[in-house]
Amino acid sequence: MNRLDGKIAIITGGSKGLGEADARLFIAEGATVIIADIDDEAGEKIAAELGAKAEYQHHDVRDEERWIELIDDVVKRHGGLHVLVNNAGVVIPGSIEEQTTEDFDFIMDVSAKGTYFGCKHAVPAMKNSGVGSIINMCSIASVQGEGGIIGYAAAKGAMQGMTLSIAAYCAKDQMNVRCNSLHPSSILTPMVENIRALIAAKREQDPDQDYSNKKMVPMEELGDPNDIAHTVVFLASDESRFINGAQIRIDNGKSIIPGIIIPEEI
Repeated sequence: MNRLDGKIAIITGGSKGLGEADARLFIAEGATVIIADIDDEAGEKIAAELGAKAEYQHHDVRDEERWIELIDDVVKRHGGLHVLVNNAGVVIPGSIEEQTTEDFDFIMDVSAKGTYFGCKHAVPAMKNSGVGSIINMCSIASVQGEGGIIGYAAAKGAMQGMTLSIAAYCAKDQMNVRCNSLHPSSILTPMVENIRALIAAKREQDPDQDYSNKKMVPMEELGDPNDIAHTVVFLASDESRFINGAQIRIDNGKSIIPGIIIPEEI
């Protein structure tokens, strides 16, 4: 308990799935949490449940001006910014031949460009605060090939590259700001449930096409969002002060077992 006392944190996509789990554990560990999302009903409900140290802000990560407004507001009202969890993301199934350019652009705008905007404006705020930790929610799709989600894999790969660049930049400038990426798989979230439904529907329409390329992990073998959130808390805390530019896989070893991969999650 109290591992995040005094920390001011923004969690994007914080109204459900991994973001919600992060928010709940952050509050339990003493942080002040800004839940940033576009699902107003869910976000406001969770913030109300979590009490005085939680608040909800409507936030579309694709909007750079909104990022500037949000971070400026958080710094003015709370005195600084110490943690940013870039968790917001979307996945739309599609191979290199099937993915539409419109869907590809949308996925990249949310995950890649949204992360870029967040980091761009969080770094100077964290530098002024004296300490900072940025946690980019990537995916096993950025390190292990998956043919049926080209846009998602590309976006997560971009996030992984940005993580390394930001970590190196902050370390060289000795600004006490760290940036790390998490690469989960096999976690039961609303996104996983949705992607399973989408793949099942596509299989019905075209039973000869393999949209996953590999077998699906059974539901009972999926991890819990808290399996990711505990690592997010660690990276947000001062316990991880010497961890910068790390790429942490959280998948119970599935990415090193040949022939097994599941739809990715946020």
